[in-house]
Amino acid sequence: MIYRLLYNLLIHLGLPLALLALYKPKKGKPGFGKRWAEHLGRAPATGQEAPLWIHAVSVGETLAISPFIRALKAEQPSLPILLTTTTRTGAEQAAKLGDLVVHRYAPLDYPWAVSAFLATFKPRALWVMETELWPNWLAACEARHLPVTILNARLSERSCQRYARFLGAFDALSRPLTHLLCQHQDDADRFHRLGIGRERLAVTGSIKFDIQFGDEVQARGRALRQQLGQDRPVWIAASTHQGEDEQVLAAFDRVLKVHPSALLILVPRHPERFARVAELCAPYGCVLRTAGSAVGESDKIYLGDTMGELPLMLAAADLAFVGGSLVKIGGHNLLEPAALGKPCLTGPAYFNFSDITRQLVAQGGAAVVADADALGDKVITLLGDAGARRQMGEQARAVVLRNQGALARTLSHCLAALEND
Repeated sequence: MIYRLLYNLLIHLGLPLALLALYKPKKGKPGFGKRWAEHLGRAPATGQEAPLWIHAVSVGETLAISPFIRALKAEQPSLPILLTTTTRTGAEQAAKLGDLVVHRYAPLDYPWAVSAFLATFKPRALWVMETELWPNWLAACEARHLPVTILNARLSERSCQRYARFLGAFDALSRPLTHLLCQHQDDADRFHRLGIGRERLAVTGSIKFDIQFGDEVQARGRALRQQLGQDRPVWIAASTHQGEDEQVLAAFDRVLKVHPSALLILVPRHPERFARVAELCAPYGCVLRTAGSAVGESDKIYLGDTMGELPLMLAAADLAFVGGSLVKIGGHNLLEPAALGKPCLTGPAYFNFSDITRQLVAQGGAAVVADADALGDKVITLLGDAGARRQMGEQARAVVLRNQGALARTLSHCLAALEND
């Protein structure tokens, strides 16, 4: 109880800063419009009776959960689903599910906001995509006897050690969790080390492995490659962060000395950074995707300044570096390029995706580069060796295929939970 009191005191003191961070206008980042009050629990009712509440915080989680929702609705077509996201980009992705779900923005973790949300919607259960644990959400669900299931649950060693320092707080946080469907055995073992009983744990795999790109993505990727230059070397740096773009460009300087016709597709992680990154790239000759301009031989960078088009840009490239890993963000998921059969590169700070990365590296589908110089050298090597690229890409895709099936396992557990909880 003391932990929650302290937590609530701190978050209420920080409320102005939280609202400023969420609603401050940012160039290139869409706002929430009239729906901003939904974050405070003031969301319009849906007319659904006892919906299943599924939460996916942002666009990545919403992309991952969408095939699961489609499979769930195929099994339970009359099941009402309330899908919440925190971000606007997540909401835009949720809209692609059409009438399979009703979307609302999730309440911020203030007791009064959560209570208002639950009073309006009266959900039958809460399913959370990945380990998004909010104390007041969970306490409110426990008080109302709502089952809580974590899908695609993961817990890094770093986070496990942090929680271990405050076991009392973690016990209070985890007590309302009915089921944790873990991505890997390592995740389940870490949760167990923190005191969660094996009866609440299951290893279902990561549903992100069940990623499939249809013919349309491949066709659009081929068309983009034709536009960029079929015969020139093309590599992509995807989901880069502040402080990382400069390192990628330093690596590119090395690449250009050996492969002067090379083209870099650069895709920043956050849309509010598009303009700043475009300024960094201008000296190289930079074409913005939104501009729709032709890419000339003198243009060296193609800036992916759109949302939701990363797969087709990956499909157009010869190899992929995935960002958030040359800076201490923890990396991003290598599965999209791997599923497309692309050689995968990551920096050393990949701790948020350690299991996936280790599998890919062990099978020769990915490589870890220590810094910008090492990144440049690895790109130089791979761009100059089509056979090595082909083998590395095939190994990457084989890892993805070998791990598929998590969606079916997760669905099986969740359908059983609907019947038994």
